[in-house]
Amino acid sequence: MKPLAPFILSLLFLTSQTVLSFKREEFRNCHQTPFCKRARSRSPGACTLTPHSISISNGDLTATLLSKTDEQIRPLILSLSVYQDGILRLKIDEDYNHPDPPAPKRRFQVPDVVLPEFESNKLWLQRLSTETVDGESSPSTVVYLSDGYDAVLRHDPFEIYIRDKKSGNQKLISLNSHQLFDFEQLRVKQEKQDSDNNEDSGSDDNWEERFRSHTDTRPYGPQSISFDVSFYNAEFVSGIPEHATSLALKPTRGPGVEKDSEPYRLFNLDVFEYLNESPFGLYGSIPLMISHGKEGRSAGFFWLNAAEMQIDVLGDGWDAEYGIELVKQKSIDTFWMSEAGIVDAFFFVGPGPKDVVKQYTSVTGRPSMPQLFSIAYHQCRWNYRDEEDVENVDAKFDEHDIPYDVLWLDIEHTDGKRYFTWDPVLFPNPEEMQKKLAAKGRHMVTIVDPHIKRDDSFRVHKEATEKGYYVRDASGKDFDGWCWPGSSSYLDMVNPEIRSWWGDKFSYENYVGSTPSLYIWNDMNEPSVFNGPEVSMPRDALHHGDIEHRELHNAYGYYFHMATSNGLLKRGVGNDRPFVLSRAFFPGSQRYGSVWTGDNTADWDHLRVSVPMILTLGLSGISFSGADVGGFFGNPEPELLVRWYQLGAFYPFFRAHAHQDTKRREPWLFGEKNTRLIREAIHVRYMLLPYFYTLFREANTTGIPVMRPLWMEFPSDEITFSNDEAFMVGSSLLVQGIYTERAKYASVYLPGKELWYDIRTGAAYKGGKTHKLEAKEESVPAFQRAGTIIPRKDRLRRSSTQMVNDPYTLVIALNSSQAAEGELYIDDGKSYEFLQGAYIHRRFVFANGKLTSINLAPSSSSKSQFSSKSILERIILLGYSPGPKNALIEPANQKTEVELGPLMLQGGRGSSVVTIRKPAVQVSDDWTIKIFYFLTTYLLRCEPFLGWIDSAYREAVSSHCLPLKASSYA
Repeated sequence: MKPLAPFILSLLFLTSQTVLSFKREEFRNCHQTPFCKRARSRSPGACTLTPHSISISNGDLTATLLSKTDEQIRPLILSLSVYQDGILRLKIDEDYNHPDPPAPKRRFQVPDVVLPEFESNKLWLQRLSTETVDGESSPSTVVYLSDGYDAVLRHDPFEIYIRDKKSGNQKLISLNSHQLFDFEQLRVKQEKQDSDNNEDSGSDDNWEERFRSHTDTRPYGPQSISFDVSFYNAEFVSGIPEHATSLALKPTRGPGVEKDSEPYRLFNLDVFEYLNESPFGLYGSIPLMISHGKEGRSAGFFWLNAAEMQIDVLGDGWDAEYGIELVKQKSIDTFWMSEAGIVDAFFFVGPGPKDVVKQYTSVTGRPSMPQLFSIAYHQCRWNYRDEEDVENVDAKFDEHDIPYDVLWLDIEHTDGKRYFTWDPVLFPNPEEMQKKLAAKGRHMVTIVDPHIKRDDSFRVHKEATEKGYYVRDASGKDFDGWCWPGSSSYLDMVNPEIRSWWGDKFSYENYVGSTPSLYIWNDMNEPSVFNGPEVSMPRDALHHGDIEHRELHNAYGYYFHMATSNGLLKRGVGNDRPFVLSRAFFPGSQRYGSVWTGDNTADWDHLRVSVPMILTLGLSGISFSGADVGGFFGNPEPELLVRWYQLGAFYPFFRAHAHQDTKRREPWLFGEKNTRLIREAIHVRYMLLPYFYTLFREANTTGIPVMRPLWMEFPSDEITFSNDEAFMVGSSLLVQGIYTERAKYASVYLPGKELWYDIRTGAAYKGGKTHKLEAKEESVPAFQRAGTIIPRKDRLRRSSTQMVNDPYTLVIALNSSQAAEGELYIDDGKSYEFLQGAYIHRRFVFANGKLTSINLAPSSSSKSQFSSKSILERIILLGYSPGPKNALIEPANQKTEVELGPLMLQGGRGSSVVTIRKPAVQVSDDWTIKIFYFLTTYLLRCEPFLGWIDSAYREAVSSHCLPLKASSYA
């Protein structure tokens, strides 16, 4: 019999997770976080470091930072490296060769984030120049960065900045302009009897920290780093996810800000029912900040550090209380604080917002190319009860003509919370269950979390214990914490050997009951420890190489995500693209799968904040993200649920999910009208899958996100700077959510000078103004930008897999020049053959009444080829006056009809639009379609008219000419 006390404790913890909402007192604030409290207490001008021994070593600028006031402080080693595309990398670490006093160990540098190929892009410095910059009293060392930019190392006071030579050597980004740089060095506590007068033997606060009932040891004392970063000529800054806040980050210190205001916290935490409009840290951390200014100018700063971080955005006049004005050029100042690690920082010069994202993802990696099914609709709940429940839900989707691609199983599908297992009573035939879904082109996702049940009969736990693969506590024993299974241990994923071992667990042999249509969900990987400080792992827990957990906490989930993704890659023998959803994330997570915004709530505020949260993730490289449609906690009213589906259909990751304590909320449970509205919203997503997939390929090759802030596409339009209620999907679609109950109207700002077309009705609206539109129940406002072409698939199937060979529709939205262009990317939707050239990539250009399909795929000598059976079924022309009757297809020299037809085959409410029906050209081929008119007249003879018509039309036109009766013109 098991002891009763642990069972009761387990039950209490597990129950608490289902009934408690966010409790602020359970999480630290800055005042309760020693390194944050110390850093915030420092004043501008406090830094006493200056660079010495400046030289070139291994192609880098190197220098030693020495204190002007304290010779007992070990030197710091600084290096500046220059990379292609104007990227500057700054490293500052302790001098481990310095003997007095020696550093007790090496500080943690985050591995496996920066791409190896990025390192090969380093530009080896050949020379340094020294100059006295205008207005400065001390010399500076200047390094050429790229055309138009220099990196400047100012000697005294110590400062690093990038100057823009095109704007009169104005600063673009700087570090330590306000002299707030501080670097607490590692040390070892001296025995009291040997050092009664030594400061180290003073308060125990230096050697341990307490929060509530928890105490973490600090064997190397305080080791925090802090500094100021300034962004010049900026109107706002964005980034540093994850927070439930506005896209433009609000000041956290300065005039007009409450004195007890908190910094933006970056510390991965399991937070349930998180607060809206709060700087509180959530499930993931990416220390990347992007600035943007009036002239459409952007720049970026990224600190690669996995320890807890706190970041202040300083309001105008924040330093006035100190009586110091150190910087005259307009700037947004920020203050960065981290508990541990080193300075490993990257400066990105832009100049546009897309350039910054490209530069950042050239360092940390482009987003992986997802499988086609994974960008369709996902149905999830904690939990679908059993195989019968799964079968019934699947059948109901078909009964109600609602497509979906993935059904998810949460923790209750396992045998006693042992991952890689199935409950033998509820899910006795998992392979058969999956094969039934796969027969309809559908997939399944199961959950696999990082906590391993401490049960000697569980082979994963037994093997991990024997091999020493668990994170250890401060005493060196396997760490034992509480999570869903009760007593649990956590795999030490920072160790590549353990990641490889973990990956093997996803083989069909080891994961009994799994099939090729099964993919994975990583939850709770912050990591969540129910009985730990802040529901997290103690900071003094030990990892591979005796790295303290405090040093790598924010990267733990990243390594777990990486190991799981690589496991699926092994399972598929390297040619099946993994799908792994992760809640925790870190720089580089975009290479391994998708993320979502965590345990949101069924209320209008959480619907509203989902947009800036997803936009911020996209700016930070994670394009494949979304929010739980309907809200994870609570029971949404039907109107809220419908509005969430209508907005969520445009999220990059589109999944509905709900807590086990909520009422069932499948799309058909809210009455016939709401079922129809949800069905139409999901239909829109499936119709636009070719466009979304093309955008995911763009993200895969450039880093530019699928879902974008308006100012990314209209960088000089100041009205867009504060607008995070609307967003762009690619460069062609603008979507405006509706975020209030029983809304009668929606205000929609449409940027630019060209028209915008309602995607459902085809109605045209002027750009450059705000429109007050009726808030229709059928949809949220969504518009296609004039000058663009969007590919669609209008035939609706049970799943995306069944749509593969369906024909395409092109929607051409003409601009004021009667021109438009767009792209279409197609591959097999699942393998890595596209890396060998097995794909179709077309550009469509409409100009002068002619639509041309151009091949963008490079010619390949590889054996890998991809072909498509799909044809072009319809071409819709928005903004084209009715009148043309025929179109000529070249080179086939065939005619096809031009007529009025519906804009949308499903659920459309608009008037008829000009449509070229059944051109029947292969979507993969080169072709041209020319539109021309036939007018009946008795005034012109056919023969002379043919003399000035385009020669390409003559043969076709002549067959319609009757002497003295009919004539034609193009």
